[in-house]
Amino acid sequence: MTELANGLSAAEQYEDTLSVQEAELAMLRRVGTTEGNMLVAQNNLAFSHQDNGRHEEALRMRREVYSGFLKFLGEEHEDTLRVANNYASSLAELQRFEEAKSLLRKMMPVARRVLGESHGLSLGMRWFYARLHHEDTTATLANLREAVATLEEIVPTARRVFGGEHPLAKGTAMSLQNARAALRARETQSTSA
Repeated sequence: MTELANGLSAAEQYEDTLSVQEAELAMLRRVGTTEGNMLVAQNNLAFSHQDNGRHEEALRMRREVYSGFLKFLGEEHEDTLRVANNYASSLAELQRFEEAKSLLRKMMPVARRVLGESHGLSLGMRWFYARLHHEDTTATLANLREAVATLEEIVPTARRVFGGEHPLAKGTAMSLQNARAALRARETQSTSA
C-alpha cells in the first residue's frame, strides 16, 4: 500500500494518496504492528493531509507523531528531530510562528550536538528558524537581524558541504537575500517613523 500511495503522490493524486494512506493506517491498527510502523504510517498520512490543504488535521497528526517519536526513540534520534521539524512546519503553515520557533529553539541545539553543525537536517532546521523570523510580519528588528546573522553563518556551510547548486545551498542563499531585504525595509521604516 505504501508503494501505491507513493506513486499516487508522485503523480500529484493527493486525494487518492490520502485514501490509500487512511486505509493502510486502519489496516495496521486492525492487524497490529510495531509502534514504529504506526508512527511512520501516521507521519505519511500527515503529509497527505498537508498536500490536500488540511492543515489543522496535519498539525494534529504531526503533534501526535512527534510525541510518539519522543517516547519511542528519544529526542536525540534523527527521526525524532526530523518529525520535530515537520511539526514546526505545520505550526508555521497555520501562522503559529511563536510555537514553531519555540519548538525549533529547543530542538536545534540537539540536532547540532547529535548530528553535527554541517548535517543537512541541522542546517535545514536553522534555515527554517531564520525564515520564520523574516517571513513573520510581526517580527521585530532584532528578529530580522538574528535571521540575517543565522543565514550568513549557514549559507557558506551549505555551499561547502553540498555544493552551490544543491537545493539547500540555493534556498539558504535566497532566504539570505530576502532576510536582508526585509531588514533594510524595516530599518528604513524605523528611521523614517
